[in-house]
Amino acid sequence: MPQRKITNLLALAVLATVIERPMHPYEMASLMRARGKEQDMEIKWGSLYRVVDNLVKHGFLVAAQSERQGGRPERTVYRITDAGRAELVDWTRELIAVPDRKPGPFTAGLSVLAVLGPDDVAGLLARRAAALEADLNATEADLAGWAEAVPRLFLLEVEYALAMRRAELAWVRALHDEITEGTLPLLAEWRTFHETGELPADIAALAARGTEEEQ
Repeated sequence: MPQRKITNLLALAVLATVIERPMHPYEMASLMRARGKEQDMEIKWGSLYRVVDNLVKHGFLVAAQSERQGGRPERTVYRITDAGRAELVDWTRELIAVPDRKPGPFTAGLSVLAVLGPDDVAGLLARRAAALEADLNATEADLAGWAEAVPRLFLLEVEYALAMRRAELAWVRALHDEITEGTLPLLAEWRTFHETGELPADIAALAARGTEEEQ
């Protein structure tokens, strides 16, 4: 898949906003904030003007006019180009069709989980589960309110986020239960490592085998 000229997701949000009508960056930001775009994607608002400049540079936006209101500085109004529309459509198609395999912070933490003791991990998982449940309850309440006035088509990203949170909560609770109930494989060896500071022989053998395979 070819590398995109711009990969900052704020650019995607800008194109999806400006496709409605020409507008200046301040209006773009106001609309995106009002629509909660920072909840849908990672957005650094301080880079908005740089993103707009890059979109202009690559021919996705073009300055349509400049306007001044009262004593405010002159503002440039931008409109989307045909190339910008094509980029927006193609980028969205890619995001929908191609799974994102980038690991997140939680995955990174799980990959080195053994540096913590089982009891510590169980407590941390319980904290995460409580936070996930609180977030779920709040988002479900928000969605119920929004659904009264907003068509479902424009709330699908919230539905998806809720589905992912529910799945994560179920998995976190299951792992917590495996640790507290003593059913997690190698739990005894894991606990022994933190009690003695030495890897059990079978785990040490596995680690050594992994090192040998890399050589």
